[in-house]
Amino acid sequence: MHKLDFSFCNGPDHVWKPSRREFLFVGLIGSVGLTLGNMFKLQAQGAVAAKAKAVINIFLPGGMAAQESWDPKLLAPLEYRGPLGTVKTKLDGIHFSEQLKKTAEIADKLCVIRAMTHGEADHDRGTHNMFTGWRPSPAVQYPSMGSIVSHELGSRNNLPPYVCVPSQPNSFAGTGFLGSAYGPFSLGADPANGGFKVRDLNLPTNVDDKRFAERREMRSVVDAHFSSLEKSDALAGMDSFYERAYAMMSSDKAREAFDLKKEEDKVRDEYGRNAAGQRMLLARRLVEAGVRFVSLTYGGWDHHDNIRNAVTNQMPAFDQGFAALIRDLAQRGMLDSTLVLVTTEFGRTPKINSTAGRDHYPKVFSIVMAGGGLKQGYVHGATDPTGSEVDSDPLTVPDYAATIYNLLGIDYEKNLMAGTRPVAIVKDGEVARGLLA
Repeated sequence: MHKLDFSFCNGPDHVWKPSRREFLFVGLIGSVGLTLGNMFKLQAQGAVAAKAKAVINIFLPGGMAAQESWDPKLLAPLEYRGPLGTVKTKLDGIHFSEQLKKTAEIADKLCVIRAMTHGEADHDRGTHNMFTGWRPSPAVQYPSMGSIVSHELGSRNNLPPYVCVPSQPNSFAGTGFLGSAYGPFSLGADPANGGFKVRDLNLPTNVDDKRFAERREMRSVVDAHFSSLEKSDALAGMDSFYERAYAMMSSDKAREAFDLKKEEDKVRDEYGRNAAGQRMLLARRLVEAGVRFVSLTYGGWDHHDNIRNAVTNQMPAFDQGFAALIRDLAQRGMLDSTLVLVTTEFGRTPKINSTAGRDHYPKVFSIVMAGGGLKQGYVHGATDPTGSEVDSDPLTVPDYAATIYNLLGIDYEKNLMAGTRPVAIVKDGEVARGLLA
């Protein structure tokens, strides 16, 4: 593409005098709906290389309490402080909940967001926000961040760009108005289970490579016939899925990415032989092999009752696996290029309720981010002494989404087509520059 010369003449009025060719070029960009301001912006965005090559999104469904995790209230009255103690982190003056002892040791590698906020106290609506970057709308079914990444960046190394571990957790993790080809590949099995094997990834025992190739050739002939009769997103999407499946099944390296048996026992033990640890270990294997976006879920954090026991039963496995994941990525030289997220639906009420739990509270909650171009050992935002209000630097969902896309090198203001309607990837969002390294 011809590059415009925006240098100025040396005359007293400093007037830019474009050539005839440049006038024609400006006319061309105008004809496709771009203003000069848009073009300058695109050039500026294109000049910035992506910091992150992949994302691991660890979603804790139900709404994890910040008070029992990332933002304990040490000095608040007991009814606000809650039943758990705290642990000092590697960061001066920063404490985590007592059940995050191992994570406290790697806090110098984390970017803790203590003032995440949105207005949705319903589980589905809160989940929709965090998976798509949008408030729910009856008019549009928005795609998940993973599907946007799949659409914008495509696949690498014969692997699907977007994988859900162990399976797609909800409809909001899907493609929305994008074509079905951009949906997640789901394992169909839990990596923590004995004899874990990804569904449909290996050939049946009675089908060898030659027979497999013959079947593929036969299918392509049938597909060509039916595709000529009916053109639809469903057909195109299935073609794409089949092509990816063939690529994975015929690639030893692609299949090995899903094989936890390739990991040393010592490494598997460090992560923890449980759902949290093995899912996180598999996520590391997948992004290392070339998957762009891995979304995994762990536990249930809707603790209206007896929050002490509920957190104590679930948090240690998360703590071990998450600390191991961050250390492992750092030791392999992958942390700077892998964006790790720990997210949830919303927060919990500042005050302990009558059944020793906390209820839904979207006004303020905590998430954690790490790697991928973010500051390390940094706490962004603060809440008041009881965790009731944002004290400083709130992070909205659109700003959160815009920051993630920006780190991946995706133009978050780009319009995608929902049928005949253009819809921006993110609406009213800005990159949270204070988070960036």
